[in-house]
Amino acid sequence: MSEQKRDQQHVVIVGAGMAGVQTAVALREQGFTGPVTLIGGEPHQPYDRPPLSKAVLLGKAEDSAFDIAFDDLGVTLRLGLDVTGLRAAAHEIDTEEGPVGYDVLVLATGARPLTLPGTEGVPGVHLLRTLDDAVRLGPVLARRSAVVVVGAGWIGAEFATAARAAGCPVTVVEAADLPLAGVLPAEIAAPMAEWYGASGAELLTHARVATVAPGRVVLADGRELPAEAVVVGIGARPATDWLTGSGIALDPSGAVTADDRLRTSLPDVYAVGDCASFPSARYGERLLVHHWDNALQGPRAVASAITGTDRAPYDPVPYFWSEQFGRFVQYAGHHAHADALVRRGDPAADDAWSVLWLRAGVPVALLAVGRPRDLAQGRRLIETGTPVDPVRAADPSVPLKTAAR
Repeated sequence: MSEQKRDQQHVVIVGAGMAGVQTAVALREQGFTGPVTLIGGEPHQPYDRPPLSKAVLLGKAEDSAFDIAFDDLGVTLRLGLDVTGLRAAAHEIDTEEGPVGYDVLVLATGARPLTLPGTEGVPGVHLLRTLDDAVRLGPVLARRSAVVVVGAGWIGAEFATAARAAGCPVTVVEAADLPLAGVLPAEIAAPMAEWYGASGAELLTHARVATVAPGRVVLADGRELPAEAVVVGIGARPATDWLTGSGIALDPSGAVTADDRLRTSLPDVYAVGDCASFPSARYGERLLVHHWDNALQGPRAVASAITGTDRAPYDPVPYFWSEQFGRFVQYAGHHAHADALVRRGDPAADDAWSVLWLRAGVPVALLAVGRPRDLAQGRRLIETGTPVDPVRAADPSVPLKTAAR
């Protein structure tokens, strides 16, 4: 396709979160001059999600709208518009207001939080994914209400942190034996369990919710917990139900199976962010990354593929961070197939510590608690595939970059 014809294409982006917004921005930054339409299901001006569990939730900010002049970029916004289907043969998507044609389509619909079975319609049960969710929860914190959080994952910990900062009594219910079960190894997650009690929150592990009623949560063992509000944080699933019957290939999780240029199984259709998995040559498996950095980096790869400016595969080192209980937690990489673990500092004695996962002597992942320099240097070692001396790497007084062999 000629460059002139490519620049005349109409790019339609479905999803106005970080991934969708940054795709529109990246297209313009890479010189694309054709029409771009950004469709979002929420009526609000596109916004960033991390502040929802922090500044917005605590009433320190009214919203977290992106500081982007969409008119100046020549991006058409269609907000508050649900997309209901995709008809690839016609190059059209179906919406509540009728079909929208596209030359190139980008799927950036993100993920939807899982709900707790049996709680539909029960007053006082909340999720924390959207701006409206945060606005509804704001008064709960302002009243210092007794809160039960279901799920001790990243979002559960962040909400519990905000609720404790607001003075709320907080109980966190977790079905597994430790927080972040299935995400981090037990020996790494164990010291994190201590953070809850130290903050004044009660963490109940091996605990399952039987029923939720207004004002209380009943556990499977019969215990009853007072709860003026219940916040559910038990995971999320790619928001791809609307693609059923479209011909788009999905994996068992519901994620769009994009290739290493983030192209889908259909021509002229790309997928990016929380709704898409991609093959990683670095880690030898397909990755589904539900984190902000992926929604920031992936759009650049999509824009490059659309504009034809770069043929490099998309194979990032995943990265995310979390602020919880007065600690800044960062993670880079993917530790699933590591064969060695190097500790830098003692979680029982040190406020700041990190762990480095190795495979055949090469760093593949790093978790840093209050050690941002370790994260920055470790991430670089992971990106370059540089082997390290595990003895030197285990000395927290030694900069990680000097542990390279």
